[in-house]
Amino acid sequence: MTQTVPGFDRLTVEPDKLGGQACIRGYRFGVEQLLELFAAGMTFEEIREDFPFLEPEDAQQVFAYAAALAQRDFYLPLQESV
Repeated sequence: MTQTVPGFDRLTVEPDKLGGQACIRGYRFGVEQLLELFAAGMTFEEIREDFPFLEPEDAQQVFAYAAALAQRDFYLPLQESV
């Protein structure tokens, strides 16, 4: 059963697809995978050469989803400078 991620109409979750991770529009292409490609320095145009089903709106929602996850109450203690 495909479910849309609340607040993100282009991101879906299915228990039997990619271990229940968020995917893009029901494809077996995870949010994490797209973020990793961007983090590796690829442009959206380069990524689309390999994955032509991707649309600019998909990337926008992936970034918005990542930003929402980053806003959780997570604090990393900083070490004092010596």
